Amino acid sequence: MLGCNGDKKKRDGHAESESKTKPNIIIIYADDLGYGDLGAYGGTGIKTPNIDKLIDGGMMFMSGYATSATCTPSRFGLLTGTYPWRNSDAKILPGTAPLLIDVNQMTITKMLKESGYETGIVGKWHLGLGNGSVDWNKHISPSPNEVGFDYSFIMAATQDRVPTVYIKNGDVVGLDPKDPIMVDYKKKFDGEPTAITNPEMLKIKWHHGHNNSIVNGIPRIGYMKGGQAAKWNDEEMADTFLAEAKNYIGSHAKSPFFLYYALQQPHVPRTPSPRFVGASGLGPRGDVIVEADWCVGELMKKLESEGLLENTLIIFSSDNGPVLNDGYYDDAVEKSGNHKPTGPLRGGKYSLLDGGTRVPFFTYWKGHIKPGKSDAVVCQMDLLASLASLVGSKETKLSDSQNLLNDFLGKTKKGREALILEANSKTLVRKGDWIMIPPYKGSPKINKEVNIEMGPSDEFQLYNIKKDMGQQNNLAKANHEKLKEMIATFEKLRGDNYKTSSELKLQ
Repeated sequence: MLGCNGDKKKRDGHAESESKTKPNIIIIYADDLGYGDLGAYGGTGIKTPNIDKLIDGGMMFMSGYATSATCTPSRFGLLTGTYPWRNSDAKILPGTAPLLIDVNQMTITKMLKESGYETGIVGKWHLGLGNGSVDWNKHISPSPNEVGFDYSFIMAATQDRVPTVYIKNGDVVGLDPKDPIMVDYKKKFDGEPTAITNPEMLKIKWHHGHNNSIVNGIPRIGYMKGGQAAKWNDEEMADTFLAEAKNYIGSHAKSPFFLYYALQQPHVPRTPSPRFVGASGLGPRGDVIVEADWCVGELMKKLESEGLLENTLIIFSSDNGPVLNDGYYDDAVEKSGNHKPTGPLRGGKYSLLDGGTRVPFFTYWKGHIKPGKSDAVVCQMDLLASLASLVGSKETKLSDSQNLLNDFLGKTKKGREALILEANSKTLVRKGDWIMIPPYKGSPKINKEVNIEMGPSDEFQLYNIKKDMGQQNNLAKANHEKLKEMIATFEKLRGDNYKTSSELKLQ
C-alpha cells in the first residue's frame, strides 16, 4: 500500500485501479441532531425523506453512540479513536483554543492517507487551531491539514462563536489585509458594538451566553474586530459547505477519497436559507433540519451523477443529543409541538442520560450493505479501527477503538461488550442492555438555561434500557448483583483515579 509520502507518480498511475478496489468513504456528521429528529427513528413533525431513504437502504443502529454529550469531545473521539476523557483538554473549546489533536496522534485521516486515500474536511471543525496564539491574518498552523487532511474548508469552532470566517487549508477566505482580524474571548474591543451595548442591531435575541460581538445581526460568543470582507453569510452557510463538498467529490471521482462532511445544522444560531424558512412549521430549528436533509439529498445526487454510489460507503451520525433553547430566542421551544427531539430517550445535549450520547447512526453502501436494523452497541470512536480493517491498514488494534467492521457492514450484530460515555467530564458505562451511572454528589439535576435533565444523582443509577428505554426505573437497590458487575466493568475500563472514585463503594 502507498504511504502518505509515497511516490506521487505511482499513486496517480494507479488511481483508477485503486478506486475499483477501495471504496470512497464519507462521514456525514450532524450537529446536535437528536435520536427522535429523523422520521426513520420514529420522529414526528419534521420530514427528512432523503436521510430516511438512506436509512431504509442501509444498516440502522438503534444503539449507536457518540462518545460524549457535547461537540468537541465527540469529534475528538471520532477522529482519533480515543476516549476523550483521556485528554483533559477535550471540552467545549473557544474559537481561540490550540489544536486539541496532537500532530503525532493517529487519526482516521492519517490512517487512510497511508492506505492511498485523498482526504478532505468540509464544515465544522471545533478542535482548535494553531498553538494558542493564532494570528488570523497569516497562515494558520497546525490545522486539520497537519492531522491528515489534504484539503480543509472549515469554520474554526461553531456558528455562534467568533471568528465568523471560513478557513481554507489554513488561510482565512476572502481576507482584506487592510482590514485585519482581531479576536478575543475575554476583552471586548473599544468602539465595537455588542449585544449588550447595541441591542437594536440584533435580528435574533440572545437568551444566555451569546451577548458579545454582533455579526450579521446575530450576537456571538467572543469578541471580533475587522475582517469585514471575510465574514460569512449565515443564511448561505449550508449552501457554501454543500458546494465545497460536491466540488470535492467531483474533483476526486477517479481515486479513492475520504470526505468528512461536518454539517452545522441544527446547532445555534439556526439560520436557514430563505428557501427553507417555514419549511417545517416548527420554527428555525425544524427548518434547518429540513435544510440539512436536502443537503444530504443533493450530495447523493452528486455521487450518483459521478457514478460513485456503488463504490462509496456513507456513515451518518450526530455529535451529541439535541437541545431546543441553546442560547437564543428562536421559537424552538414554543413551536416544537408534539415533536420530541430525543424520541423516547431521557436527557439531551450535555446530559449523562441516554439522550445525551445515543444518536442517529447508520451506514449505507449501495449493493454492499443489506438493509436492516441492529441493536448492537456501536460507537463513533470505533470507526478508526473498523475503517482500517476495511482498507487493509494495520491500525486495527487500538486501545479504545474496536474493529466492528462486520457490524457496520451488517454482517454481524454483536457490537461492543461495554462502552464508557461522557458528559461534562463525568462518565458512565453501558454494558449489554444495562447502563450504570455512578453517584456525583452535589451536581445540578437540571441545566436551567437549556432546560435539560443532566443525569447526575447522589446515588447509583442502574437501568435496563431494553425494558426501560426512557430510564424511569432505577434498579440500583433492587438488583445488587448487577450493580456490582457494572461497577467492576466501569472501574476496569475507566480506572479508579477520577474524582468520584471514593464514592464507588457499595454499602
